[in-house]
Amino acid sequence: MNKLVAQDSYLTHLLQQCEQKPLVTDGFMADLLPSLRKRAAYQVLESCIPTKKDEEWRFTDLSPLVKVNFQLAGKGNITPNLEPLIIPEASHSRLVFVNGIYSHDLSDVSAIGSGIYVGNLTNLPPEHQGRIKQYLGNLEGTDTFTALNTAGFRDVAIIWASSNTVVQKPIHLLYLSVGEENPGFSQPRTLVVAEPNSSVQLIEEYGEAENSPLPYFTNGVTEIWVQENARVNHTRIQRESQEGFHIGKSAIVQGGDSHYTCTEVNLGGKLSRHNLEVHQQGEQTETYLNGLTVVRGEQVGDTHSSVFLTKPHGTINQLHKCIVDDSARTVFNGKILVPQAAQMTNAMQLNRNLILSSKGRVDTKPELQITADDVKCSHGATVSQLEEDEVFYLRSRSLNEREARLLLVDAFAGEILGRIPVAFLGSMFHAEAQRRGEDYDLYC
Repeated sequence: MNKLVAQDSYLTHLLQQCEQKPLVTDGFMADLLPSLRKRAAYQVLESCIPTKKDEEWRFTDLSPLVKVNFQLAGKGNITPNLEPLIIPEASHSRLVFVNGIYSHDLSDVSAIGSGIYVGNLTNLPPEHQGRIKQYLGNLEGTDTFTALNTAGFRDVAIIWASSNTVVQKPIHLLYLSVGEENPGFSQPRTLVVAEPNSSVQLIEEYGEAENSPLPYFTNGVTEIWVQENARVNHTRIQRESQEGFHIGKSAIVQGGDSHYTCTEVNLGGKLSRHNLEVHQQGEQTETYLNGLTVVRGEQVGDTHSSVFLTKPHGTINQLHKCIVDDSARTVFNGKILVPQAAQMTNAMQLNRNLILSSKGRVDTKPELQITADDVKCSHGATVSQLEEDEVFYLRSRSLNEREARLLLVDAFAGEILGRIPVAFLGSMFHAEAQRRGEDYDLYC
């Protein structure tokens, strides 16, 4: 059996499990879901696992994923301890999904006011049921893993803000992986609709609920619709276990005068990839993308982003930083497309990378594709080690060499961590960075 057939068989194996164990199958979705799933399943069957021969995957090897015989995860055999995972600012505006399945007992939305629905697909209010087909599955794109999610998601986390609704407190979506007898895979799904003049603050978090030696695979998809003059502040946290595989897709559509900010922090996963896709479909649209990836050991952290501008006076500002230690590796590929119709665009993209060991590796490829002639655009990338003159300056202020280097690493990460809008998370990640720093190589 040649390699291509084996990869197709692997996808078929995952797809068959999804088809055998659906959760959301009836009710008001009985007409929409079958056709949606069938279309996506056909795409999966026509695809194969991406290899390094594919341009979009040439820096990321998925063979470690394919070697594992994953089984579709159930509800798990333990009740997760949420105490260390609760965010004080969102303690009563929290949805919890275990292995992609909604947990009513662990969720708490008692602080959610009127004008917004926060819950799962099964309990979607009647006023939204007839309109969901406009949004669910309409932003996913054409990649294989997103199609696999659509063909087999078992529930959907939904945040739906009605027009003129301003939500002050952040909403925490917590996706936990819980081990079972075999390596498991789950497919979380998120849908966010911010209607005109609304404002929502979202925290989307992925992690493991227990320390399990078994590998697992999280394949998540998030669709966000930011309509005219609406605002969505999106914080995305990925801290899977060191044996976990994580592939995520975030697809965003923005209407005119809308504002979308994504601040992502990637810490975990044996292999992780986030595909971020933004479509600016209105004039005077603002997009701000902030990212931090920290990898060590043998980790691989991959970030791919694409921003499509279609109207005049669009703004996109992207800063993604990576910290690489040991034999780890990061990949950044950012694309900003500015066609002729997107005049007066202001676009800036920068990828900065800090390597802390002699074996770390960075692959970076920022891209600007511009056909408009009245724009202000720039892009760039840097790959560096700690500056010895900066280390010397700090040592002259009574710090030892390791303390000086750790302070510089903390400052490098702090530029992104300081942009997290939830104070508790910012403080928590600063503490995490300091704890991780104890193990950094730092060329000392």
